[in-house]
Amino acid sequence: MDATEVIVGLAVLVGLLGVLVPVLPGSVLILAAVLVWAALDGTATAWTVFSVVVVLLAVGTVVKYAVPGRNLKNAGVPNRTLMVGGLLGLVGFFVVPVVGLLIGFVLGVYLAELQRVGRDDAWPSTKHALKAAGLSVLIELVAAGLAAATYFVGATLT
Repeated sequence: MDATEVIVGLAVLVGLLGVLVPVLPGSVLILAAVLVWAALDGTATAWTVFSVVVVLLAVGTVVKYAVPGRNLKNAGVPNRTLMVGGLLGLVGFFVVPVVGLLIGFVLGVYLAELQRVGRDDAWPSTKHALKAAGLSVLIELVAAGLAAATYFVGATLT
């Protein structure tokens, strides 16, 4: 492995961390790092690895929205509730760095559901939204992990 592959490998690892910590765009960072590596390496193997990484991350992105979204619809949680949660999560991100996103999201979903369904049913809806958010992160983490593994195998082969 040369210096470029080590730097790209570190960027891929930071991208994996970025999936878990909402400060960094994890999948985008992995994609960009592997693109740089493929462009610099220029071999057919490198471009094949990049193509596989693109497919893995694209499928992961689609699935991370489709599956939790379907689960929320089945649970009766409307998109408006998720929008309120997302907006308060964004505000929370700037008020309390890193953990504020999660705190704001939970608070936003709870308040939206409190207004929509009342006190007794607000918390179960909030739990459904939290499970969906966790599932979304897990799906993205699996896709990013597979993309990272693909890069490391490809870098070893070239």
